[in-house]
Amino acid sequence: MTREAAIELFGIRFGGVPEYVVRSPGRVNLIGEHTDYNDGFVFPMAIEQSTWLALRGRDDNQVHVASIGHRDAQFDIAKVVKGTSGWAEYLKGLAWAIGPDALRGWEGAFATDIPTGAGLSSSAALGIAGARAFAAVSDWVWDAKTAARAARRSENEWIGVNTGIMDQLVIATGEAGHAVLIDCRSLELHTFLLPADVTVVILDTGTRRQSVSSEYDDRRASCARAAEAANVSALRDLSLESLPMLASAVDSVTLRRARHVISENTRTVEAAAALGIGDIDRFGEYMGGSHRSLRDDYEVSSTELDAMVEIASNVEGCHGARMTGAGFGGCAVALVDKTAVCGFVEEVGQRYAKATSHNPRIYATTPTAGACVDRFVTDAS
Repeated sequence: MTREAAIELFGIRFGGVPEYVVRSPGRVNLIGEHTDYNDGFVFPMAIEQSTWLALRGRDDNQVHVASIGHRDAQFDIAKVVKGTSGWAEYLKGLAWAIGPDALRGWEGAFATDIPTGAGLSSSAALGIAGARAFAAVSDWVWDAKTAARAARRSENEWIGVNTGIMDQLVIATGEAGHAVLIDCRSLELHTFLLPADVTVVILDTGTRRQSVSSEYDDRRASCARAAEAANVSALRDLSLESLPMLASAVDSVTLRRARHVISENTRTVEAAAALGIGDIDRFGEYMGGSHRSLRDDYEVSSTELDAMVEIASNVEGCHGARMTGAGFGGCAVALVDKTAVCGFVEEVGQRYAKATSHNPRIYATTPTAGACVDRFVTDAS
């Protein structure tokens, strides 16, 4: 539906038909939270919910963009300056990160069904969609890891959000039917097939994180302090056996933050191995351990996320559930028997609404391929 919406908006704003249509998916992280910026392991998948971009190349350096629900914006690739363009700053930052020499302008219209602020990476989907667009119309050759690095640099240095590379990388490299184990230091990827009898269910609490950049920065600073105290480049290099030594060198809060990251790295690798042999119950246990660690040690959960996870975990057919994304609101994720999904969605929704003052959105999704671009072909063609 959003594909058609993007094409329709393109016709309204720019006239005629687009040359290309880009699909850039959101992502849900099954396990491995707040480990990416510690050079650790994450286990996300690209999802059905996507950002679509209908575009046409231009013969100049101008990028003109429209988006449903947002003001139109434009900028010159050769003269990008930080401004107040809102959502279009992600595209400006991307052009800056890639460098203008190989790029050509384009005009395009965006539409998305990825909810904003829900922890499903709507901003990274926008950035990777822009990278696909630049590659389609320019001399810049698409390479998924190069595009992910550029989109991350845009978020880090242009937007000012110190994300890791997980979101951009899985959106650029996702494989249909599979979750992807990512080594955030080497960017090595290993795909794992999701069993056909299990479905991923997204549990949107109906809450959105407010401005939590200071909390996020505080967590990153704690991790950096712990790594420095242990004389390693990142917490990725520590094991659980290191914790007693670390306890004598850092305060109790920093120790808890480090314990989450170190234990989460172990859980993530072991969970992927469990999925690899089809042990979904074991995978679900790791999901539960992850949520407890995020709640108690890293302290990035919320009352609503805790309620959602508790309710979902106790409904028939659920193998495991946990919060997903940066936290403080947004979504949880669950692995559910395919035959139980309809009843699960209904029961969890009713219980959660009764337990809180929020109306949830609960829906199944499937692992999809990463960002792609196709030439637009009309029915008349």
